[in-house]
Amino acid sequence: MHELDQVSPSSLPSDLLLATDLGPGCDRAMDRAAQLAQEWQAALTALIVGNLVSSPERILAWVDGADEKNLIEAVRQQLARELNAAGVEAQARVLRHTDKAQAIRETAQAVGAGLVVCGASSRGLLERVLGSTVERLAGTSAQPLLLARRRPQGPYSRIAVATDCSDGSRLALQKAAALFPGRELELCHVVTPPMSGLAAPMQDAQDIDMAQTDLPEFISHTPLLAGTSLKPSVQRGSVEAALSAYVRKHNIELVVLGSHGRSSLLKLLIGSTAMKLLEWLPCDVLLVPDLRARAG
Repeated sequence: MHELDQVSPSSLPSDLLLATDLGPGCDRAMDRAAQLAQEWQAALTALIVGNLVSSPERILAWVDGADEKNLIEAVRQQLARELNAAGVEAQARVLRHTDKAQAIRETAQAVGAGLVVCGASSRGLLERVLGSTVERLAGTSAQPLLLARRRPQGPYSRIAVATDCSDGSRLALQKAAALFPGRELELCHVVTPPMSGLAAPMQDAQDIDMAQTDLPEFISHTPLLAGTSLKPSVQRGSVEAALSAYVRKHNIELVVLGSHGRSSLLKLLIGSTAMKLLEWLPCDVLLVPDLRARAG
């Protein structure tokens, strides 16, 4: 068992990174990054990386013979205008890089970002979430990764933390409590029914009883900020269906997941269950990495 990190009010990030491509859906991630930067009084860096010839004005500049330096400056100016229109004070960066995930990781490290916010591509958020860039980021980023889906209507107020009572989900709970102090966190443990058969009902009941027993022990062994309020629950069903139904029923705005766990719930990178989970969840998702698990 790893020794668990203690959390404190100083856990709030002082720098955030917004990764965007300025597609039609990116305003949601930009608005959320701006809201969090204001809430946490953090500096914000906005990064666009990849194909520089995408918008009509940049295509025209390229056709007119603009060189690489001019294209980068045109993209930077467009990004700055978007940020200004959104009322965001941020540093705008533009990189042309063949590996988007690597460029985002390196920029996050360079600016000391404590959180990376991903925006939607011009093809839509889901394709980006399930695309190789976000998959690789989720599996390798040293920072928590926020996938923004909903249009912000103020600070997050309904937050659920998915748990399998592992160290990975314990870190996710600690991070959620540190980033969003003073808000009740809904701690959701999903019990997946066994295969059908005569023993299934009995085994199902035993699994639920075990989950209800494990949760209090898990909570008691998780160091949290003083005053953290938890609302634990056990849900029954497939992970993607049960958690998605819970989100819809309780109007959850953010689901927090550990990127390493012992069950299909949090073996997030990246199997079919995780793909379905990210596709089905109708809210923002925060992926919290367990760097110790990656180290072995």
